[in-house]
Amino acid sequence: MSENTGGANEARTDDAVNAEATAGDPPARPQPAGGRHTGVTGPPPWAQAGAVPGNPWQVQQRSATPSWVTLVRPAEAAPIRTATLVAVLASGLATALLLGDGMGPGLLLAVVPAVVAAYVAARAARRSARPWTVAWVIGCVALLAVPALRDSAWPATLAILSAVLLGALALHGSRTWPGVLLSPLGFLDAAVSGVGWLVTGLRSRGGVSKDRWLPVVKATVVAVVLLLLFGALFASADAAFADLLGDLLPDVSVEDGPLRFILFVLGAVLALAAARTAAAPLRWDRIEVAPGKPRSRVEWALPLILLNLLFAGFNAVQLAVLFGGYDKVLKSTGLTYAEYARQGFWQLLWATLLTLAVIALALRWAPRSGAGDRRFVRAVLGVLCALTLVVVAAALRRMDLYVEAYGLTRLRVSVAAMELWLGLVIVLIMAAGLFGGRWLARAFAASAAAAVLAFGLLSPDGMVAERNVARFEADAKIDLSYFQSLSADAVPALDRLPEPQRSCALRGINDEMAEAGDVPWYAMSMGEYRARQILRERPVTASYEVCSRLGSFGSRVEY
Repeated sequence: MSENTGGANEARTDDAVNAEATAGDPPARPQPAGGRHTGVTGPPPWAQAGAVPGNPWQVQQRSATPSWVTLVRPAEAAPIRTATLVAVLASGLATALLLGDGMGPGLLLAVVPAVVAAYVAARAARRSARPWTVAWVIGCVALLAVPALRDSAWPATLAILSAVLLGALALHGSRTWPGVLLSPLGFLDAAVSGVGWLVTGLRSRGGVSKDRWLPVVKATVVAVVLLLLFGALFASADAAFADLLGDLLPDVSVEDGPLRFILFVLGAVLALAAARTAAAPLRWDRIEVAPGKPRSRVEWALPLILLNLLFAGFNAVQLAVLFGGYDKVLKSTGLTYAEYARQGFWQLLWATLLTLAVIALALRWAPRSGAGDRRFVRAVLGVLCALTLVVVAAALRRMDLYVEAYGLTRLRVSVAAMELWLGLVIVLIMAAGLFGGRWLARAFAASAAAAVLAFGLLSPDGMVAERNVARFEADAKIDLSYFQSLSADAVPALDRLPEPQRSCALRGINDEMAEAGDVPWYAMSMGEYRARQILRERPVTASYEVCSRLGSFGSRVEY
């Protein structure tokens, strides 16, 4: 990383950043009277000719701070607006009321006020949305809809983590590799500085006239009293309305008080961090990664050319196996069908990951003395990428053979999806070699988020159940013990099984939902809602003894 921020290098860095300003960056505000430094490019007030620093300790601290920390430090945020304060409060209340019983549609509803808070803060800082910013926001909201649609926890968790990444990119406007990778860390800084931002904003409103806030408080109190009074009267007058009101409103008890308070603080702090980041984001794109020392063509290309020859030989064997059949290969190697498919897939997955690392290192030390070197690098790495795509196809074929013989599991569908995404990354790298790579960092993040979104929307647990049910219909083979750990997303597919296999396959899911009891609408996913309807209409009927004889409760190891 470059740590030189003075003199001509600083001027060059600032000019480059200003020329390629990230999406939604705030314009530089003039320095206020009184000599306070606001983070705007240029010397601080005490650096003027003949001026003496008013705080020598502050000057020493600035010089001792690492230059990259100073470089990414944001400008001073505009004062927090009342609308932002209201949105932060609403986000905290929504988090406390809607997320105490679990994830579901309530997560998306709790995030909406935080989005409003960030939007108001960005408008106050005169930041405007760019196309990439809008794309990140849309992707973030779409990913947060996955927990509302799917009951399975693992794709929902991936979706939430990906939504955090897209939200950070939308707020910071990052476009470089350091910006894309480090943007989520900006929430940690904003969560700390946001509290001071909030306190400063509240203090500045201490002298506000009562004529401005007292009418709002009175109107809110009157509205709450009227809603409670007439709501209680209507609920006591009509049982159907009382049931509807009970289903819609969160059930809050005194015992839940500590948990609800923690959720309120967490929701408010996260919303405040988003708003603070929108008002003054860290400038991660200002971090420059120094390129590696270029190597000569022979020193750089010889290992890669040999690697390309190895890949080509391996791919030739794969084509021979594909057209020559597997029986001869199994006979000559002594491996079983399962060993050949399973071991081959994992090795090829690691080969794909290591190839990406090799490409990254090769680009860092590639020769770059002229156009000829650039064409040479593109040719060598382009061949390596093309051969790697064949390896990806071979790995997926191995997994398909293994699933065909032994069924689909969560682990198998997950690693297959990862291999597909790695293949897409290699295609993006090849496109960057042809058309330039300025967009590659954002395309990488977008492809990862799109893969996670597709993974969640396709319902991996539903895919596992669907594939295994189809396998049972074809050859009457089924592993009932594995279905006990699946989520409610698998119920529609398992419902197609004949009895008693159907009841034994659904027994674990049914017991888990019965133990959970009634779940409010804001904590229930669409997958769980459909599963409850199916099990209500067609309950589990097989006894424990019957399911035990069929192997429903046996232990198994997933691989």
